[in-house]
Amino acid sequence: MNVTLYQAAAAMEGNLLRQQAIAENLSAASVPGFKKNDIGFSAISADMFKGQLDKAQDKSQLQFLYPSFEQQTNFEQGTLIPTNVNTDVAIDGPGFFAVQGPNNQIFYTRDGTFRPNQDGLLATKEGYPLLSETGTISVDPANSEPVTISDMGDVSQAGNGLGRLQVVNFGNPEKLQRASAGYFAAGNQAAQAADLTTTSVRQGFLEGANTTPMKEMSELMQTLRHYEANQRIMQMQDEHLGKLIQELSNLN
Repeated sequence: MNVTLYQAAAAMEGNLLRQQAIAENLSAASVPGFKKNDIGFSAISADMFKGQLDKAQDKSQLQFLYPSFEQQTNFEQGTLIPTNVNTDVAIDGPGFFAVQGPNNQIFYTRDGTFRPNQDGLLATKEGYPLLSETGTISVDPANSEPVTISDMGDVSQAGNGLGRLQVVNFGNPEKLQRASAGYFAAGNQAAQAADLTTTSVRQGFLEGANTTPMKEMSELMQTLRHYEANQRIMQMQDEHLGKLIQELSNLN
């Protein structure tokens, strides 16, 4: 078993996954509250495959390590950007807004771009109603009094309370399932009320994506260089093996 060849091939696969993640990040870098895709790296021991390799005559290389890769979501906070729009809100700290998606599925988002829909419900750009702790939030677009939203997420208009935003968190956000650029599904996790001593709602702000096109392009160039380097290693190993085979055939 040629360890170097396998390690280079695994590294190339990881770089391809990283290129895919970067492409997704670039396409969504302008989405408020977007959380970038990262590629996590870990090393797995070849000894994990010992059962499959027990029949091999040469077991001397079972101790070598191979890279393993998986896509992860980076939940680092983005920059809060003032918009002066009273229905724009950002979460400062851990947490997510809850919205009602298609077929009554609940999605979770950091994108606080909310506007009244045709029924007067605060909703996302896609038309998903924003959820309060007791249901939806209905405002009166014809009312000249602005909507106000407190740091605790209490929504009111003209002195009338309209509900408190449902701001939630999860025990392990990394296990949330990405539904699209700005939305996550809970999967098998249960949403919990966010700790409002460490998390606050900021009216008139939006959270920017936690990446920029410039950062992603820089990472893309680095990833391409790594891919090319591992490609050269594989070519060198292939040439080396070809020479060995040729030498062995000449001996016969």
